[in-house]
Amino acid sequence: MHLLILAPQPFFVERGTPIAVRNLATALAAQGHRIDLMVFPGGTEVDIVGVTIHRLPDWRILSDIAPGFSGRKILADLVMLPKAAARIRRGRPDLVIAVEEAAYIALLLRRVFGVPYICDIDSSIPEQLDDKFSLPHWLLRMFQWAEGRAARGAVGAITCCRALEETTRAHAPDLPVQTLEDIPLTDDAPTGPPPEDCRFDAPVIMYVGNLEPYQGVDLLLDGFAATVAEGTKGQLVIIGGTPDHVAALGARAHALGLDQRVSILGPRPVSQIGRYLAQAAIVASPRIKGRNTPMKVYSYLDSGRPLLATRLPTHTQVLDDDIAMLVEPDVAGMARGIAALIGDPALCAKLAEAARIRVQAEYSRTAFERKLKRFMRHEIMPRIGVTPPLDPQGPDDIPQHPDPHHKTWENQSIGNVE
Repeated sequence: MHLLILAPQPFFVERGTPIAVRNLATALAAQGHRIDLMVFPGGTEVDIVGVTIHRLPDWRILSDIAPGFSGRKILADLVMLPKAAARIRRGRPDLVIAVEEAAYIALLLRRVFGVPYICDIDSSIPEQLDDKFSLPHWLLRMFQWAEGRAARGAVGAITCCRALEETTRAHAPDLPVQTLEDIPLTDDAPTGPPPEDCRFDAPVIMYVGNLEPYQGVDLLLDGFAATVAEGTKGQLVIIGGTPDHVAALGARAHALGLDQRVSILGPRPVSQIGRYLAQAAIVASPRIKGRNTPMKVYSYLDSGRPLLATRLPTHTQVLDDDIAMLVEPDVAGMARGIAALIGDPALCAKLAEAARIRVQAEYSRTAFERKLKRFMRHEIMPRIGVTPPLDPQGPDDIPQHPDPHHKTWENQSIGNVE
């Protein structure tokens, strides 16, 4: 099929939704589809075999648009609308895949051109807006109605977690929905010596990702401080974040008297994430808000290290007590979890091994491609009148990726990943 993906983000930047878009486009192209990908200006140039990237004009007002709601993002969406219309008029794709708010663009264009679309839902826009602005009830209901209208106009939906799948099914009970969880950012075992800035004698508790407040890094720091006060040995290593966030967290660590026990490294190349995770004794996801499962969790599960996470729906829709140390989202719970893992190597080994088995079975690149292939062949193609091609490999097999060097991590950095 010929697919048009509308992704209203700069591309490529190393953060959650653009990573998911790259994974989706790469997998669809590998399965034989011809892909046009329309994105905002900005980001680094990447080559994906079988994918043609179309960028909006590189106007200053459209450059470096941050995630989340903003007037500039709305303006960029308005610019994307006629550009997408022109692309549909020229190329006549069989299907549009609309990421996040691009579903509203796809809904309008379906009425003009009759091209069906899939919603690719990485977050609930009404929920995000309500979290940020505490919307009045009537306005929240209006946004929820619009979200539901976009879902009901689609022929299918892709979500990144079960919570969003449930939200989508509530809007459109008869809509085919496929959850495609994120996949680890590392495909291979780490190679090379330990990074020079991550060599410690004490057990390392490691956090990787952005330092936004909802990630709960302050909670992790306070819990670590409580374990240090009780005499627990350990080194807290934090990777990622903007310069402002790094400075603020450093000041907090200093106020707690932990300058020598906390290392805040800032962003590091994603190509090196495996090498850093290999230095950890414990990996941590202390998130305190949100429903989406953090992208980092899947790399953590594949790292061979025990995972410490808060017992909240953002985690428990993927994690359970068999594969992670789940703790209450408070300082006492975090401190107990750190101490329990540092003091019990057998428990660490048990959790880490169970996690690796789970991630390979359910959250690997192969599993992602298998779920996507089944969804497209058995749910979407019949609904839009496209006959699935004969598949000599069988319905559960995945074709080899057309480009054996398809990874594009080398020049990007950890810092904004969820």
